[in-house]
Amino acid sequence: MTAPTFPIRLAIVEDDARVRELLREYLCYQPEFSCPIVVGSMEEFWQALALSLPPRVILLDVSLPGQTGIQALPQLKKRLPGADVILQTMHDDPDRIFQALRAGATGYVIKNATSLPQYKQAILDVLNGGAALSPSVARKALNHFQPAPSQQPDLLSAREQQVLQGLIEGLSEKQVAAQLNLSPDTVHTYVKRLYEKLKVNSRGELLSRYAKGDL
Repeated sequence: MTAPTFPIRLAIVEDDARVRELLREYLCYQPEFSCPIVVGSMEEFWQALALSLPPRVILLDVSLPGQTGIQALPQLKKRLPGADVILQTMHDDPDRIFQALRAGATGYVIKNATSLPQYKQAILDVLNGGAALSPSVARKALNHFQPAPSQQPDLLSAREQQVLQGLIEGLSEKQVAAQLNLSPDTVHTYVKRLYEKLKVNSRGELLSRYAKGDL
C-alpha cells in the first residue's frame, strides 16, 4: 500500500456544535490534516463539496438531522470512491455497527469512549490500511464475525485463518506481518488468496459478508 501524502484532507460532519468544535480545534491543527469541510449536516456537506477538493477521510456522525450518516454512506461511496468514512456515535448498538459496515464504512468509533488523540490515531490507522473500531465495537464485531466451525472447515489454511483474524481486528497488512513474524509481501499474498477463496475484492466487502453471515 502506498504511504499517505500529508496533509490529508479531512471532512468533519457533526451536528453537535460543541463536539464539532472540539474535533476541529484538535484535528484541524494537527500537521497531518487539513480540514476543507467542517459542517453540521449532510446537506451542508454536499453544498461545501461542490466548492472544495474532495476529502480523503470523512469523520461522519451517525445521527444527523435530515440525511443521517448511515443513509448518506451509499451516496458517499458512489461520489467519493477513494474516500474512507469513519462513523461516530454515542451508541455501540450491534445492528447499527453491522449496517454501517455493510454500507461501506471503514471505521466506527464511540464518541464518549474515544479521546482526541485516539480519533487522530483512528484516522491514521485507516490511512495505513487498517480499520478504525473502538474496543467495544471491535469486541461486538469479532463475536459476530467468528465463522461457525462447521462452515467450510477446509476452505482456509491455518495461516490464512490467522491473517483473516488480523484483518477482522482492523490491522493493516504490515501490522499483520509484524504480528505473525512474516514479510509484508508474504502477508499480501495470503490476503490475495483470502479474497480469491472467499470471493471478495476488498476488506470492506470481506467485513460486509461476515456482517451478513455469508461466510
